[in-house]
Amino acid sequence: MQLNEYSLLEISKKLNEGEVTSVEVTKACLERINETKDINALNTVCEETALEKADIIDKKRKNGEKLSVLAGVPIVIKDNIATKGIRTTCSSKMLENFIPPYNATVAQKLTEEGAVIVGKANMDEFAMGSSNETSYFGKVLNPVNKEYVPGGSSGGSAATVASKQVFASLGSDTGGSIRQPASLCGIVGLKPTYGLVSRYGLIAFASSLDQIGPFTRTVKDSAIMLSAISGHDDKDSTSVEIKKEDYLSKIKNDVKGLKIGICKDLFIDGLNEQIKEKITAAIDFYRNNGAEIVDIKLPYIKEMLSVYYIISSAEAASNLARFDGVKYGYRAEKFNDIVDLYVKSRTEGFGSEVKRRIMLGNYVLSSGYYDAYYLKALKVKTLVKEAYDKAFENCDVILSPTSPCTAFKFGEKSDDPVTMYLSDVYTVSSNITGNPAISVPCGFDTNGLPIGMQLIGKPFSEGTLFNAADFFENKGEK
Repeated sequence: MQLNEYSLLEISKKLNEGEVTSVEVTKACLERINETKDINALNTVCEETALEKADIIDKKRKNGEKLSVLAGVPIVIKDNIATKGIRTTCSSKMLENFIPPYNATVAQKLTEEGAVIVGKANMDEFAMGSSNETSYFGKVLNPVNKEYVPGGSSGGSAATVASKQVFASLGSDTGGSIRQPASLCGIVGLKPTYGLVSRYGLIAFASSLDQIGPFTRTVKDSAIMLSAISGHDDKDSTSVEIKKEDYLSKIKNDVKGLKIGICKDLFIDGLNEQIKEKITAAIDFYRNNGAEIVDIKLPYIKEMLSVYYIISSAEAASNLARFDGVKYGYRAEKFNDIVDLYVKSRTEGFGSEVKRRIMLGNYVLSSGYYDAYYLKALKVKTLVKEAYDKAFENCDVILSPTSPCTAFKFGEKSDDPVTMYLSDVYTVSSNITGNPAISVPCGFDTNGLPIGMQLIGKPFSEGTLFNAADFFENKGEK
C-alpha cells in the first residue's frame, strides 16, 4: 500500500509512531500529484516549500516535541483562500498573479498545526459554478471517470482528495460547493455551521452564505480537520463565540434513539431513480440500527433555488465591485479614460459565468427591482430558516440526497445555466439557514459513478452529524 493511500488518521499514527517521516509522505504525495496531473486539480504546486516544512516537522518530532494530529500531513487549500506567499487566483484571469501578503485564518491555523500545504486547488472562477468548467486554468477531471465533471465550485479540492494526491483539502461552500463535488467524486465533504469557521481571508462570493469546510476520504478525518480550523476569530465579525471541540471524540459508533427527519417532498421529479434507491436503502439501514425515522414538512422547497441565486448574485455583484483594474488584479493594457479602464479590465478579467452573476445581482439590486426581488428573497430566507427550525423540533438530523444526479459529462449542462443551477437543489437550503451539513458516499450507479447522501444538522451539531455519518460509513451497505 502506497503512503498516499492511507487515511489522514492512519498516516498521522504512522508519523507519530516513527514508521515514516513527513518528508517521505510528502514526496509520495508529490509523486502522486505528478502521476495524476492530467486531472488538473491544482493551480499551484508548492513542492520546495512543502518539503522544507516536512523536514522541519520531522526534526521537531525527532527532538521529542509534542505535535498535533495534522503535523507533517500533506493537504491542499482551495485557490480562493489566502495563503501568504502562495499565489491565490480564484481561478480567474482577474487574480492570475495575485500573491497575498497574509494568511487566511484557516490557513494560519493549519500551518500552526504543522500541516504541509502542497498546493492550491483549481475551482470554478470566483466559486461560481457546479461543474468546475468555468476555471480560467481549465476544467478539472473527475478522478473516478475522466469523461465526467467533478462538481463545483470546489472541484479541484474534491479531485485532489479523491485521486489520493493528498489526505485532506479545504473548500468553500456557498450553495453546495463542498457537498456536491464530494458526492460526485465519492468522498466526504462538510459545510460547517455559519460562523463556526472563520472566513477571514476567504475571497468573498456571497458573504451571508459562504463557509469554509474540509474534504476528506473518511468521516473521522473530517472531524480532525474541523477541530483544527474551527473557533472564534476577532478578524471575522460573523465568527461565533463558542467552546472549541474535539469532534473526533463525538463519534460513538451508535445511532440508537437518533431521530432522522425525512421530507417526502424532497424526492422530487428529476431525482435519479438509482439515487432514490440508495437513499431509501440508507433510511432503512438507520431504521434497522435503532434510529427513529420521522416524517417532516419543509415548505418553500421550490422557492429555495430562486432565493439562493437572487441573494448570492446580489452579494457577488457587491463583493466583486472592488475588481476594477485600479488597486490590484488584472488591468487592461489599452484604455481611453478611467471609465474605459473599469469597463475593459472587468470585461477582459472576468469569465462569462461571473459576468452573468454580476449582471443578475446588479439587476435585482437596481431601483424598481430591489423590493420585487432582493427584499422578497430576504423575507423568504427568513421563512425557510423558521421552517427548518420547526422541523428540527421533531428530529436531530435531516437526511436527503446530496445531488439529484451523479456526475454528468463535460458540456452536458454548461450551455444551459438553469439546468446547471438545478443541481444545487438539495444543498442550497443549508447555506440559506446556516445549518451544518455533510455529504458521505452512499454507493454507485450502474455507470460506476458515486452517489452521495446528505445529513443536515441543527446549528453547531457537527458532532451529531459526524457520529451518524461515521456509523453509516463503517456499517452501511454501499
